Amino acid sequence: VQLQASGGGLVQAGGSLRLSCAASGRSFSGDAMYWFRRAPGKEREFVAAINWSASRTSYADSVKGRFTISRDNAKNTVYLQMISLKPEDTAVYYCAATVGRIFYGTPTERDMAYWGKGTLVTVSS
Repeated sequence: VQLQASGGGLVQAGGSLRLSCAASGRSFSGDAMYWFRRAPGKEREFVAAINWSASRTSYADSVKGRFTISRDNAKNTVYLQMISLKPEDTAVYYCAATVGRIFYGTPTERDMAYWGKGTLVTVSS
């Protein structure tokens, strides 16, 4: 089972990026999916969550109104559209998943069953 995040890069403040997380090895169509991030020198923190059917989403206060999480179950992929990026959004972004229909609106790292390797987002001022 693998979660592979991609789409990171260098962008100027105010710019946009779209991250993707492609899953392989099993279907995640019945599971909630999440994005976390770890900024330099900080602990990993929750960013966004989406339930299995995309009927529920949740965001950290710091990204509300700027980030949008979505998913395509046919492609076994979850996305994170980021707009109006700020230098403080600079971090390694990770996708993760829980198992089953449970949905954590404010999850912690320990709630996750699967983790992907991160993708680096750097926002320059």
